[in-house]
Amino acid sequence: MNGRLDRLLAEPKPTLLRSRRKTLKFLLQAYHAGVPGLMAKPSTDLLAHTGGYAFHVGCPNPELRTIASWVLTSGEQHPRRIARLIPALWKRHGQEDLALVGLLLANMSETELEEDPWLALIHLFGDQEPLGALLEIAEEMIRGGHSIPDDKWLIGMAAQSALWHQVATLFLSLRKDGLGEARGLVATAPAGGELFERIRTRLLSQEH
Repeated sequence: MNGRLDRLLAEPKPTLLRSRRKTLKFLLQAYHAGVPGLMAKPSTDLLAHTGGYAFHVGCPNPELRTIASWVLTSGEQHPRRIARLIPALWKRHGQEDLALVGLLLANMSETELEEDPWLALIHLFGDQEPLGALLEIAEEMIRGGHSIPDDKWLIGMAAQSALWHQVATLFLSLRKDGLGEARGLVATAPAGGELFERIRTRLLSQEH
């Protein structure tokens, strides 16, 4: 248990979610409150720089889940306020922001988002995104009950851009039923970093 975070999130604040600016500021406070003990600031700064994030406070996953639960509880009567917060979190692009987006998408329905959760996710992407974070978000969404889209959907996604092609491959790597018609999608994906190429190699080797 984290006493500082528990005190900060002592009760839901539905009215806070009316203002995205105030909510973003509050959530940054919550990330800092969630950091256990003394974090090495140079280490988290380095992780932010190398990972393509605006910042990396160092708030652990259990505390981020507590923060996500607080947001969902605060906005349970007005889910569109949460849905509108998601793009703002992504635009700020801290490591904790992206992880929180994954937790929120995982726990919201298509009705609440007014959009398919996978579409809501990919429409957030900029020109470049940290693929490791996207893989973790996809895993969280699956745990939340959102099934990976079918081959036709992923093939259509891959045709949109190099990044979307790579991410479609990451999504495929989380399916349990093989590559199917999407094998060519994996083989022709643009070259990526070590994580991406390791996943591609594993996927293609499983099909032989």
